[in-house]
Amino acid sequence: MTKNNQQKEIMIVKASGEIEPFSDAKLRRSLLRVKVSPDDIETIIEHVRKELKPNMPTSQIYHHAFSFLKKKNRPTASRYALKQAIRELGPSGHPFEKLIGALLTSEGFSVEVGKIVQGSCVTHEVDVIAQKDNRHIMIECKFHNQPGIKSDVKISLYIHARFQDVEKAWQQNPNHMEKFHEAWLITNTKLTSDAIRYAECVGMKAIGWSYPAEESLEIRIDRSGLHPITCLTTLSNSQKRQLLEKGVVLCKELLNKQDVLKSIGLQEAKISTIVNEAEQLCKKK
Repeated sequence: MTKNNQQKEIMIVKASGEIEPFSDAKLRRSLLRVKVSPDDIETIIEHVRKELKPNMPTSQIYHHAFSFLKKKNRPTASRYALKQAIRELGPSGHPFEKLIGALLTSEGFSVEVGKIVQGSCVTHEVDVIAQKDNRHIMIECKFHNQPGIKSDVKISLYIHARFQDVEKAWQQNPNHMEKFHEAWLITNTKLTSDAIRYAECVGMKAIGWSYPAEESLEIRIDRSGLHPITCLTTLSNSQKRQLLEKGVVLCKELLNKQDVLKSIGLQEAKISTIVNEAEQLCKKK
């Protein structure tokens, strides 16, 4: 057996606790998503392979790649950190709901976040309501701030049941204002195969990490330029938390609210560096 083949069989530990062989292809895909150059991709893979040890957690592999990108190009490193950055929006799910609302607004929907809607049996707090043309969509945002969690079929069942209760209410009342035609599930995690299968079966749209292939959460965010402030490598964790507490969720907001950076004690030179990185992230792809 060649040395390369031996390397390919080094087992690593995912955030979920699952064990699998290290895959060049998976690492390459994650780097291609953020447009890392082919030469830099091979350099990162070669570096990671040299550092690989049996049962190394995937978080360490991520750290090696992120550290290289941070030295090479901060905006690229910021995009690469998107999955972790979204988790850092928590523990509350409200910033994630705001992110999804902004994302749908950029796609041409009119949006309301956190609205109470009367169902046939009970009232429901709908995370996001989106409308476009004759489409009226009830959206549940399922946020997790811990790595390794997947959104399972129970979530799909729960959202569909809520949708049916609200749908029944407006069917019973011709003057009912909330006439939802669709239910969506949007989550920052991966979806289990059963969650996807059930959603497809009942006609509910599901969007998560890496799903659907061409319209997944990360692709939509990269395309829109609506990255959360937690992506920024020029902010400390404490500064990110202070901004979130002030209701600032998106990098785009910093471009028009630079005074909020002064309000947390930052100096002009530092603010200029942060705004420059934010501007790079806000460019649509």
